Amino acid sequence: MSILSRRSFTLGMLAGTPLLAACGNGIGSNKSQKIDARADATLDYLYKNYPATQEIAGKATGTLVMPLITEGGLIIGGGYGRGALRVGGVSVDYYSATKGSVGLQIGAQQFAHVLFFMTEESLLRFRRASGWVAGADVEYVFSDQGGNLRADSVTSSAPVLAVVFGQAGALVGASLEGMKYTRIIP
Repeated sequence: MSILSRRSFTLGMLAGTPLLAACGNGIGSNKSQKIDARADATLDYLYKNYPATQEIAGKATGTLVMPLITEGGLIIGGGYGRGALRVGGVSVDYYSATKGSVGLQIGAQQFAHVLFFMTEESLLRFRRASGWVAGADVEYVFSDQGGNLRADSVTSSAPVLAVVFGQAGALVGASLEGMKYTRIIP
């Protein structure tokens, strides 16, 4: 009797495994709708407070909107957030952003950022990568005083423009250097 019940238990577990595996794949989930709603609110805030970004967005072939990145550190630090890649104003993929760091640091902060892909090649390279890291090909568009955004001829010829905004917290600096973006199914 115990062999039969072990066998039944094993067969039952093997039969149930595909069902359990499907539980976390995002199908039927409303998490993508939540990410899209946050991305819409983030873009509304960006365009309202930094009107020059509308012109940049109009020239971009794609836009990665990361509504909320949370970072923290005490010697060892890390950060995480989720967002949507939009092409033609429509979300085509969803991404997570992770960051790790070691060094003299203490505190926590939250911020939003948007990556504008200014060339078709930079967008394709991003989408084809198994994990894309923000680095040398990203040009930052900095916020000067009074809510003006500086986007000169140097930034307008860069393949990827990054706008970091909405910082809150007490961790010095909000940088995307070393941040890894990975496609997810929310």
